[in-house]
Amino acid sequence: MDYISYEFKNDTLFIKLGERLETTNAEATENEINEARTQNSAGSVVLDAENLKYISSAGLRVILRLKKKEQDLKIINVSVEVYEIFDMTGFSEMITIEKAFRKMSVDGCKVLGKGAKGIVYKYNDDTIVKVYKSNDCLPEINRERELARKAFILGVPTSISFDVVLVGDKYGSVFELLDAASLSEAIVDNPNDMDKYVKQMVDLMHIIHGTTVKPTDMPNANLEIGGKWIESAKALLPKEDSDKAEALIKALPAPYTMLHCDFHTNNIMLQNGEALMIDMDTLSYGHPIFDLADTYFAYVGLGEVSDQLVENFLGMKKEVYSKIWPKFLKLYLNTDDEKRIEDVNNKIKCINSLHMIRYINKHRKNEPTFDKELNSAKEEAHNLLSKIDTLDF
Repeated sequence: MDYISYEFKNDTLFIKLGERLETTNAEATENEINEARTQNSAGSVVLDAENLKYISSAGLRVILRLKKKEQDLKIINVSVEVYEIFDMTGFSEMITIEKAFRKMSVDGCKVLGKGAKGIVYKYNDDTIVKVYKSNDCLPEINRERELARKAFILGVPTSISFDVVLVGDKYGSVFELLDAASLSEAIVDNPNDMDKYVKQMVDLMHIIHGTTVKPTDMPNANLEIGGKWIESAKALLPKEDSDKAEALIKALPAPYTMLHCDFHTNNIMLQNGEALMIDMDTLSYGHPIFDLADTYFAYVGLGEVSDQLVENFLGMKKEVYSKIWPKFLKLYLNTDDEKRIEDVNNKIKCINSLHMIRYINKHRKNEPTFDKELNSAKEEAHNLLSKIDTLDF
């Protein structure tokens, strides 16, 4: 009788345990494990406990002896009940042990928002689930959960993921949002309250930009985002324009100001009237112009390519979404000075033109209008770069 199954993959021996590991089968199981190790010279060994429902002290001794032979031993897919045994006996302090992921289905669930890395679903009135597109995203999920936790502790209204689950063959993060709706939904349902919702949006960005972070806690947007836009400029703009774009971005101060870097109404949830920020995987620090340029892109820049793209993205008609940016910038700057608003807006448009060049070149190459779109973005970049001496404000 076989008590295990195994496979050798990527210099790792994966051993799947049976339902029980106890006195009656401990010796036989250990012999089969050792035989598998003899046949497969692996760099590391992983015990898959997906089927394991019970482990006794005899089974624990099998794992303990294996750990002495395999220093990099890891145990995965451990049920809550079995994990409690490992934790109570101190095994969780000696061995890397990963709990099994709860399985969820989002069939029939409403889509709240779509991004480059995942789709957010409303699972029920209490819960939303962000399902990641990549299958190899656990480090990214853990990073986002840690960034959200840091933002929450620093006073940013956000929701913290309380679980990681499997949705089909994809990973997802689960958030508690009591009967919440996105700000996009609220604006569509109540267009006459546009001013109130834009103010909530601005207030939330002010909280984020009023928060100081440690540079070791998150990336530098000036380098990460600015670097990508410089790279695109160098590849696609005339040298005179790309040199100026690089100089302007590199001259920006990089304060330890928190930035969201994906700030739009799909990523803002209303919970009992309070605005909460979600999708914290792009959290960074640096100059606020990068956040503002991302918001401008969502409500203006993307529409310069296609109104339909914005309508599909935000779920709003042009007559609705086109009103948001002018109101937003005026409130963000807290001024009625039209010259001041125009000056800052031109700097944001300049940064956005570099964003647009990168976006069009990356995502629109197969469109029949690609050349026209790219040339239009390059022309706008040239015109704005010729007028601007600094992006700071």
